[in-house]
Amino acid sequence: MKNIQGGQRSRRERCCAMPLLLCAIPIVSYSGVVFAQSEERSQAEQAHRVNTITVYGQPASSDADTTVAQEMWVGGKVATDVLDTPALVSIITEKEVTQRNATTTEEVLQYSPGLVTDYYGSDDRNDYFKIRGFQATTYRDGMTLGSMRGVREDPYAYERVEVIRGANSTLFGPADPGGSVNFVSKRPKFERFGNSYVAYGSFDHKEMGLDFGDTLNDSGTIAYRLTTKVQDGDLQYDHSQDNAQLIMGGLTWQPSVSTTATLVVDYLGRDSTPNSGGYPIDRQYDREDFFGEPDYNQHDVERTNVTAQLSHHFDNGLSLSGNLRYSKLSDDFGYVYLTDSKSRTSRVIPRAYFGTDTSSEQFIGNTMLEYAISFARIDSSTLVGLEYRDSSTQDSSVYGAASSIDLQNPVYSGKPAIGTPYSQNDQNETTQSVFLQQNLSFDDRYIVTVGIRHDDMDLSNRDLTGVKKSDDFSETSLRGAFTVKLNQEWSTYISQVESVAPPTIGVKPERGEQVELGVKYAPLDKNALFSAAVYDLKKDDVNMSIVQDNGTIKQETIGKTRVRGLDFEMKAELTDDVTVIGGYSYMKSEVIRGSTSTGKVLDGNEFVTAPRNTASLWGYYTLPNQTMDVGLGARYVGSYYFDADNSAKSAATTLFDLAFAYRISSAASLSLNVHNITDKQAVVGSGTANYYTPSRSFNAALNYSW
Repeated sequence: MKNIQGGQRSRRERCCAMPLLLCAIPIVSYSGVVFAQSEERSQAEQAHRVNTITVYGQPASSDADTTVAQEMWVGGKVATDVLDTPALVSIITEKEVTQRNATTTEEVLQYSPGLVTDYYGSDDRNDYFKIRGFQATTYRDGMTLGSMRGVREDPYAYERVEVIRGANSTLFGPADPGGSVNFVSKRPKFERFGNSYVAYGSFDHKEMGLDFGDTLNDSGTIAYRLTTKVQDGDLQYDHSQDNAQLIMGGLTWQPSVSTTATLVVDYLGRDSTPNSGGYPIDRQYDREDFFGEPDYNQHDVERTNVTAQLSHHFDNGLSLSGNLRYSKLSDDFGYVYLTDSKSRTSRVIPRAYFGTDTSSEQFIGNTMLEYAISFARIDSSTLVGLEYRDSSTQDSSVYGAASSIDLQNPVYSGKPAIGTPYSQNDQNETTQSVFLQQNLSFDDRYIVTVGIRHDDMDLSNRDLTGVKKSDDFSETSLRGAFTVKLNQEWSTYISQVESVAPPTIGVKPERGEQVELGVKYAPLDKNALFSAAVYDLKKDDVNMSIVQDNGTIKQETIGKTRVRGLDFEMKAELTDDVTVIGGYSYMKSEVIRGSTSTGKVLDGNEFVTAPRNTASLWGYYTLPNQTMDVGLGARYVGSYYFDADNSAKSAATTLFDLAFAYRISSAASLSLNVHNITDKQAVVGSGTANYYTPSRSFNAALNYSW
């Protein structure tokens, strides 16, 4: 085993500087693995690796100090150097989020290639984003959000957001094949730090936040962190509100360099408006218009998480870790919306109402044991893990006709007369999983990765009529990859991965398979990473409607879809004063066999909201006087279809963003961010109503750090 060489300004030095107390257990289907040895040895002597890259459990340098993260950490499940990860990944650090003032997950992901975000415009019930043409599966600290998925996450709670493209059920369990987004929670640090800010922005948006921490005892073995934020404001349309509260507290106990335990408790509350009711489809309307009902278009969310993480590293190459999380959610919304059509000639448009009250609880936990050992020219790491998830959800939905509205003289009639629920469900799901991962590195250059995971799922549901149905599934997914380190700066890989989509009762789980070929370049003399990949992604057993010989329509799992494409990303701090982030994606989606709910054949059609071309570029420059920064970004989204029939299509759109910061002192600064500076208005979604790109908005903030 070679030691990390000194004198080089690279990610390898930063890894060596990482305290061993932050070690997490790596899943070896990603390529970096380390384990701690005796405390008496120096840190360099303690560092072992499977592939010449020493990786510890979290980013080696603070994400508040760089936009180019070289290490990846997925909640104690994956720890690896990005250069050697056999997948195209993106890491959006705290510094990048701050530079762009990204206040929603959609804004955080806007500059990542292969992703499409915010395609429902003013519909703000959820964060909407797709990866490689499919809905992304979301995780927090490596554990699936599952029934908590519908909540709009607050980026202020996270140190970073990680995007893993492609099918990865072998890593995380049931998921759609396009890719995953993992939110990495802020955790205590063993140092004194603090940051606070107050902000004001468009639509009377007022906000303040506080994030601070320190050690609690003289021996420095216990650290705490408190993060809180409150906002009060409106949205771009009339009769709206956008209020939220976040509070998160964490404790970390580190009795030795080998053992770390962390407890994090957080609460997120939102009191907002779900949407504007949409806009008529005959022409372009002002985004300030509101066609819903002020007394009914409301959305209330409360979610609480309690998370515990523990890791211990033995002296014999063994590492043990465990993660637990309990979540509780209430999510209630209702809104009135337009039901317009192209055949309408009257200025009066019919409307309908829709609402859902949901309560959910989820418990998820995993335990992982890893063993790392070296034999002459071979490094080996083996990991065995168990995972358990138990979730329950109760929901009740209403739907019906509401009063019409006159476009030229809109009069609101109040909350509609709500009928009896058309749908009520009491759902329960239990998943038990076992997984095995194996990494072998030959001559610190050739890396073979294999993995297998088996999931047993039990589902049950009691519907509106009191009828109870249940089903169980047993699914196995595989993963294989081969990585070649051409030299210290270049690596290339080929991978084949599988996915199993979360099933529903009576329907065979949809399966995905992807082959990806990629190359990565990380120059030693700059903090930069360039990545490119081509892929072929297929999804089989897609549930579809088939017209039978007798004229009836039956659901069958025989559909097939395919996506082929190219993703390219660059993140580079060219100098101490210049940062550039950019990406480009080409994606060709196709329904090989599919149909609508009426049985209409869709063979040969493209996916909904799957543009052929997307591109983005963000630049951030510190002026020579070192007191001012300027940032400018551009986002291009090519045209895409609004519906499965491919009957309506969007126009290609380019939006621009601006940032400015002024440092008052070493501790205080002023910032101004403007999104969509040209106030471009384009239709991003269309059905019974149109939805537009968000209007121009600004945010001014005063920050103070200590």
